[in-house]
Amino acid sequence: MKKTIGKLMLDIVGWKLDNHLDLSAIDKCVLVCAPHTSNWDFYYTIAAFWQMGIPMKMFIKDAWTKPWYGYFIKQLGGIGIDRTQNKNMVEFASQLLKSSAHLYLINTPEGTRSYSPKWKTGFYYIAQEAQVPIVLGYCDYKEKRAGLSKIVPVENRTLEEILAEIEAFYQNVTAKYPEKFNKKIY
Repeated sequence: MKKTIGKLMLDIVGWKLDNHLDLSAIDKCVLVCAPHTSNWDFYYTIAAFWQMGIPMKMFIKDAWTKPWYGYFIKQLGGIGIDRTQNKNMVEFASQLLKSSAHLYLINTPEGTRSYSPKWKTGFYYIAQEAQVPIVLGYCDYKEKRAGLSKIVPVENRTLEEILAEIEAFYQNVTAKYPEKFNKKIY
């Protein structure tokens, strides 16, 4: 049902699904989604991921999971996190991946929809600790495409090598608000 809804959502707005990966080969991963400059990114991303049948989860402020609509946020894959508590999110996220048979854990390393001088690097440490690859997802507003296009292995690679590869990938992706997307991520 979600596949049909996802396809319909993208068709209505004239967007296309762009998937260059064999998803059957990826049981679990850290799914980096960028650029993240608008709330619309969530709409297109969810539609694309539903159409692909991706078993996704994402961390979200726990305030979004507690009110009457919290049920729906959880059904969309939201995991409420109280960010005022001093928790080791890398360990929590890596344990979640390790204990799951099939999970794409969404991460938006810009950390905000506003301009960010550099990305947060927790996604790299989560992938390393959980021993899973990083998969790159995107929304390209110029091309009106959303999808997955690259697997970035983390084993035996430095943070700088990974960030350089990711930065090169996102150079030709156009954000909804390009002035808010810093293409120099580190």
